[in-house]
Amino acid sequence: MKSFLRFIILVVALFLSLAPLLVIAQTKSWVPPKTPWGDPDIQGLWPGQDMVGTPLERDGSLGTRAFLTDEEFAKKVAFAEEQKEIDTAETPSPNPRIARGGRFVSCEEDPNLCRNGVRIGPPNYWDERGKPTKQASLIMDPLDGRLPVLTREAQKLQADRAAARRARACASTPGGCHDSWEDESLWDRCITRGLVGSVLPSGYNTGNQIVQSPGYVVFRNEMIHEARVIPVNGRPHAPATIRTWMGDSRGHWEGNTLVVETTNFLAGIPVGNVPTSDALRVIERFTPTDANTLGYSLTVEDPKTWTKPWTVSFPLKRSKDYSVYEYACHEGNYYMSNALSGARAEEKKN
Repeated sequence: MKSFLRFIILVVALFLSLAPLLVIAQTKSWVPPKTPWGDPDIQGLWPGQDMVGTPLERDGSLGTRAFLTDEEFAKKVAFAEEQKEIDTAETPSPNPRIARGGRFVSCEEDPNLCRNGVRIGPPNYWDERGKPTKQASLIMDPLDGRLPVLTREAQKLQADRAAARRARACASTPGGCHDSWEDESLWDRCITRGLVGSVLPSGYNTGNQIVQSPGYVVFRNEMIHEARVIPVNGRPHAPATIRTWMGDSRGHWEGNTLVVETTNFLAGIPVGNVPTSDALRVIERFTPTDANTLGYSLTVEDPKTWTKPWTVSFPLKRSKDYSVYEYACHEGNYYMSNALSGARAEEKKN
C-alpha cells in the first residue's frame, strides 16, 4: 500500500512539475486565421526557393540519418559561399566552374556541358540557389531517404528503353539523339513537368501561390505556369477515362491541414528520370505551423512503378516580396529549334 501511495505521489509531483510546460506549449500553439467562409486561410506566395540544393535522395553514406551534423553543414555553407562568388563575379571566367555532384568542375573537365568558356545550359542568373539547410534530403520516408526499389515491371520497361536508346547510332554522340521532337522531354517541349516535378524545389521558377474561394483552393506553380483548381466541397473525382498530365485533384480539410488527393494521371509522366504509370496517386498535405511557414508533404503511390510509397517533406516559407512572372516557355524555347537544326547540321558533316 505504501509503495502504491509513493507511486501516486510521484505521478502527481511529476504532473505539477510539467504543468507550466504544458501551459506554455498550449499558449505557443499557433491557430491560423480563417477565411470568411470558415476554412483555414493559407493564401499567399509560398516559393520553394529556400530548399533548392537539398537533394531529392539522401547520400547513401548517411543511412537513416535525416539531418546533417554541424561539420557537414559547415561544408555545405562553404560550398554555397563559393557558388555565390561565382554567380556574382563582375566578369565571366574564360574557364567557368560549374557545380557537379557536390563539387565544382571547370569547363575543361566537363567539355560536354561547357565548351570554349561557354556554359551549355541556363546562365547562372537563372538558377535559384536556396539556403543551406541541415535537412539531408527531400525524401523523408522511407527512413533512408532513398527512392524505393522499382517493381519488376518497371525494371523491365527501364531496361527496354535503355536498350532501344543504345541501338540508335545517335545515342553515342555527346549531344544524344535529336531525330525529332519525340526525342525531347515533356519539359523541353514546354508541356509540363507533372505535379511532382512542378512543386519540387529545383533549378529556377520555384514560386507557388495559393488562392482560396468558397469550396475551392487554387494551387499555382510558377514552373510552366501550371495551376490546379482543387474542389474542397466533396465533389468526387472525374471518371477514370478522363486523364491529364497534372491529374485530377480533390481536397478536404483535416483540422488545419489541407489534404489533396490527385489521381487520373496520363501514363509516362516522369518523376526524376522514371516515367510513372497510369496507377500514379499523389497525396499532398499543407499544414500551417506559424504565420509564415507551411509544412508541405507529398506522398507518391504507384504500385506499377515502385515497390512501396515514398514521401517528400519540407517547409514552404511565405514571401511578400516574391514575384511570379509569366513563364513564357514556348516564346523563349530556342532549345527545340537549335537542338533539332544542330543535329541536322551534324548529320551533313558525316
